Amino acid sequence: MKKKFLSIFCAFAIITAANAQKYSVVIKGGHVIDPKNNINEVMDVAMKGDTIMSVAKNIDPKEGRQVVDAKGLYVTPGLIDIHSHNFYGTKMDQTYSNGPNALPPDGFTFRTGVTTVVDAGCAGWKSFADFKKQTIDISRTRVLSFLNIVGEGMRGGTYEQNVEDMDAAATAKVAKENPEYIVGIKLAHFNGHNWAPTDRAVEAGKLANIPVMIDFGGSDPVLPIEELFMKHLRPGDIFTHCFGQLGGREPILDVATGKIKPFVYEARKRGINFDVGYGGISFAFSQAIPAVKSGFYPNTISTDIHTGSMNNAMKDMLNVMSKFLAMGMDLQSVIKASTWTPAQVIHREQLGNLSVGSRADVTVLRLLDGKFQLNDTGTFGFFDYTGTKIQGKQKLEAEVTIRAGRVVYDLNGLTNPVVVSRR
Repeated sequence: MKKKFLSIFCAFAIITAANAQKYSVVIKGGHVIDPKNNINEVMDVAMKGDTIMSVAKNIDPKEGRQVVDAKGLYVTPGLIDIHSHNFYGTKMDQTYSNGPNALPPDGFTFRTGVTTVVDAGCAGWKSFADFKKQTIDISRTRVLSFLNIVGEGMRGGTYEQNVEDMDAAATAKVAKENPEYIVGIKLAHFNGHNWAPTDRAVEAGKLANIPVMIDFGGSDPVLPIEELFMKHLRPGDIFTHCFGQLGGREPILDVATGKIKPFVYEARKRGINFDVGYGGISFAFSQAIPAVKSGFYPNTISTDIHTGSMNNAMKDMLNVMSKFLAMGMDLQSVIKASTWTPAQVIHREQLGNLSVGSRADVTVLRLLDGKFQLNDTGTFGFFDYTGTKIQGKQKLEAEVTIRAGRVVYDLNGLTNPVVVSRR
């Protein structure tokens, strides 16, 4: 009887102590980079439940049920990848739409500090319900979506060339019925000198009052991107694969002069957003290096992750971010293009920042120094799909990822006590 009473008493004491603590998680001693709030200094971050409660100097660690030791590390809002492919399935002939080329997000997000992904058009209005049931509803990662203007979605082949299946009204209807999840419209992979697919995507965007992401497939002659930016897209729309250099697509940088084309600057002033969308063959250093050196940074950094890109030059979000560091983009700008700006582009301003009251999605990053590398140069090596190589002195690595106030990834056990949430 005494043992039973003692057990009950101890359990009550533990619960009472936990309830007495002000915060569920406190991150101590990290260098906070929060572009929205212009924070770039050593601070502590505290959260309770799924909400940021405080960002301040010297928060008492005793007030947290879990404490993350972030000394010497960077603390940022949870990373947002706005070009991802996640409608994975077993229909082997459907490529990215309920098929084998897409990826279940939870296996590839938290270990790279990503807490939110935006699926870039795998589902169309005909298949979105299945995508929501199979992926959005069961993923711990926050999964949002650009809805494909093609009703069948990203099924490849003739499906994505079928202009008759690009129904703006039906697409907008599904988008308006799912405002919590659908953040934009996507056009992808269309081949042909034809503006109708672009215009139908934009029409759907207008009807649903959401942005459009454009991924040109290719055409001969090429569709002029000046006309795209100035006559077809609206302020707030997104041009992805912005550093691509492929036949059938006009690049933003003049290869002959090595300079960004003047109308591209005008497009940016007009409000067009330039997204990396790295992918398998949609990023070339020949475009990106001169652009970055001239000060033309992407609005948003994203991966275009799928089974073809993840084991190739792209790899993951942190590898892409590290490449931009290597090309000369400063850390604060890289973090902004991976957190606050994408949140603004998709109109989810409650994400991508550490404001009090915002969602408790937080990433703790280590900035590795190349001098510890086992090579003569003391640098990290990066390459693109063409085989072009560059060296960088720094590389980002995720130490801890927190999603909705719960530790979901801890690389080296920096959390005390170490309790990684399974659900």
